Amino acid sequence: MFAIYRCWKESVKNTILFADIHLKPAGEGGEVYDSFLSFLRGIDPDKTERLVCLGDLFDFWYEYRHVMFSGYFSVLRAFADLSDAGVALHLVCGNHDFWAGASLEQHLGFHIHHEPTRLPFGNREALLLHGDGLNTRDYGYRFFKWVARNPLLIRGFRSVHPDHAMALALFMSRSSRGFTRVDALSKGPEAHSVRGYAHRLLKDGAAPIVICGHTHAPVIEQVAADHGNGLYVNPGDWPHHRSYVVFDGNDFRLCQFT
Repeated sequence: MFAIYRCWKESVKNTILFADIHLKPAGEGGEVYDSFLSFLRGIDPDKTERLVCLGDLFDFWYEYRHVMFSGYFSVLRAFADLSDAGVALHLVCGNHDFWAGASLEQHLGFHIHHEPTRLPFGNREALLLHGDGLNTRDYGYRFFKWVARNPLLIRGFRSVHPDHAMALALFMSRSSRGFTRVDALSKGPEAHSVRGYAHRLLKDGAAPIVICGHTHAPVIEQVAADHGNGLYVNPGDWPHHRSYVVFDGNDFRLCQFT
């Protein structure tokens, strides 16, 4: 069991990793929105090299050509301020924000990763992915993922007024809370599938470090492999744990925002 730290080192530039914030617009997002905004505003650009989100930054995100959801404005501005100050922003898209794209790239400076990606951490390279779709028994979601990423559907959705799109998204979010119940998240089918997949990658030598989101269960654990120990990292989530991970140039530390 890894200890929970409430601060990060001040002597080096850090990488801060988080996942599954599930931001709803201001007024709807409540404490999750307010605390995450405080977290972003408290990050010192002089001590931070990168912010990496492992997916589901938003509970719903869609990019219109000339419109951005005003309810996210304060958080978007905080990201823009960090980007302007030289902090690199990365988003590995999850199942709630896989429609992210040009707006976040052009206006906020995000590097958008629609597929698993690799980033350096010290003298090692990590494989980063969200983790949705790995539960092979979740046939409903696997079908939804296939449909929702259809280019024709994505273009056609622009005909839906942004207010109606957000209202629909909030309704669906309130109607589907089964997975995100706080009890035994680390033992649920999604956590089991993602953790098992990460362990297989590490044992097969696909990467020395695998970093995922999606499970809402924070963990840092060593995984024995023929080529040496690998590392599985999951920063957890914001609604239940307010957890994130800091890489200080040498080590990964699991932290909690208070």
